[in-house]
Amino acid sequence: MLISVIVTTYNRPDALRATLAGLLAQHERGFEILVADDGSRDDTRALIEATARTSPLPLHHVWQEDKGFRAGAARNRATAAAKGEYLIFLDGDCVPREDWIASHRALAEPGWMVAGNRILLSESFTRLVLERNTPIHEWTDEQWRAAVTRGDINRTQPLKSYSLGPLRKLAARRWQRVRTCNLGVWMTDFRAVNGFDEAFEGWGFEDSDLAVRLINHGTRRKEGAFATGVLHLWHRENDRRFEGANWDRLQQRIASHEVLAASGLDRYGGGVTSP
Repeated sequence: MLISVIVTTYNRPDALRATLAGLLAQHERGFEILVADDGSRDDTRALIEATARTSPLPLHHVWQEDKGFRAGAARNRATAAAKGEYLIFLDGDCVPREDWIASHRALAEPGWMVAGNRILLSESFTRLVLERNTPIHEWTDEQWRAAVTRGDINRTQPLKSYSLGPLRKLAARRWQRVRTCNLGVWMTDFRAVNGFDEAFEGWGFEDSDLAVRLINHGTRRKEGAFATGVLHLWHRENDRRFEGANWDRLQQRIASHEVLAASGLDRYGGGVTSP
């Protein structure tokens, strides 16, 4: 099974460099990388092109014009170009550890999406990591325990690994806490709901809307915690001017039980399968 990792980025090449370093260090190699670029400047393009020249994995840059926050559209464009049977969405400021792909693959199951989690790095620690190109994807549990003691990260629990078994399916219909900074979903399920709804303008709840429509379609939520945690680099809060309107749109979606995004993946030739 080929996995397509869709990495969202916008004008933050230092963070993207750390994310790509984590992906290229994965123990497993059965995946491709598509950078879903929401209109970054040429320094991001240069980084991706330089990385692709020496990458042992397929690495593609899918760029769109900068017209404000349009992460959903960027992800749809990249997904339309993807070749994998299984998608993993990852933000370009989230660094995966070396077993991340293998852990997602182990949890992948037809009819289920896998919602991963993250730990948060502090502002000062993020600055040091990026300035020094510190390979945090290689760090040991002992190093992370020291980091939480120093206040460099908020917690270590997401970095632990437990089987959990049937406990992973206890919140099968829960859309809350599904974030596309770390989410695995089958391509067929993503196509069936027509991807992200680009009617969500600006930051806020486009990932929740995707989760709601996937659940309406019949896809269930599987807990990816204690297996697929990523390292989230600090950043300033996004512009939240559209948060209220997007929340209202999400509530309408929940009430309507809709499945298809009116403006979604099919705009880029990704097609839509029957729910």
